[in-house]
Amino acid sequence: MSLHVVMGFGPAGAATARLLAEQGHTVRVVTRSGRGPEPGIEHVAADAADSARLTGLSKGAAAIHSCAAPPYHHWVRDWPSLASSACAAAEASGAVLVMLGNLYGYGPVAGPLTERLPLAATGPKGRVRAALWEQARRLHEQGRIRAVEVRASDFFGPGVTDGGHLAGRVVPRVLRGKPVSTLGDPDAPHSWSYLPDVARALVEVAGEERAWGRAWHVPTAPARSAREMVDRLAAGAGTGPVAVRRLAPAVLGVAALFSPLVRELKETRYQFDRPFVVDASAYEAEFAVRATPVDEQVAATLRWWRDRVATSG
Repeated sequence: MSLHVVMGFGPAGAATARLLAEQGHTVRVVTRSGRGPEPGIEHVAADAADSARLTGLSKGAAAIHSCAAPPYHHWVRDWPSLASSACAAAEASGAVLVMLGNLYGYGPVAGPLTERLPLAATGPKGRVRAALWEQARRLHEQGRIRAVEVRASDFFGPGVTDGGHLAGRVVPRVLRGKPVSTLGDPDAPHSWSYLPDVARALVEVAGEERAWGRAWHVPTAPARSAREMVDRLAAGAGTGPVAVRRLAPAVLGVAALFSPLVRELKETRYQFDRPFVVDASAYEAEFAVRATPVDEQVAATLRWWRDRVATSG
């Protein structure tokens, strides 16, 4: 088995590291603060934006999984150095650079999102995400690194907490039978990327040479509105129908005065005010990972949240 370096230990980084460890790989996770021991995973405290340090930690690695992310309101400031460090480490070590991406780089589009669309976003967060992949792709085409990007929609599932639109602000309330509020139109079709499927895709493309040099969409279940997902969660939880309300623009405006995160959401409101549908058929035509059925996603997510609430309570 091989050494895999995982940058970041947020929901996606943690799921990817644990899946790699389950498969018998040697896993080294790089985070600023480090962590305590975990079976099969070495946690190292280091700044992943320090290219010399990351290069040293990546020596002998088969792949570097770039799953780290700066705070949402610091993307433009902090992400370029983090991405440049990952590229430098991949070039020096020969490891495949597996980038976890999202869909911001496309900007608002009409119709389903495919990898053939241009990266035409004009907002700062969309442009920085596009630039990260453009940098890696350029180096790949020059033969300096081997790189691939896996693009996910909004995360859903076990391990997704405050950063998910169907997570910390929704599931605990559903478990109590309380109304929930959503960003944008609660009835607009929306694609949700199940976190274990994200990890499985990141691990799969690392070992598939024919995947390298381009971006792929994570296999994602058919789009469902926030209301439908809440209904499924409530049915699974046995709490009965739960009211789903759209957050009023005035409420968001007030919240933006106090929250940098809410202020930054303005750029991507289009993703929730209209259909936002991912087409992952290109990935599914080439590789093995498939989207987990939604009923299984919901059941696993509810189990995880019940355990979390019981442990914290």
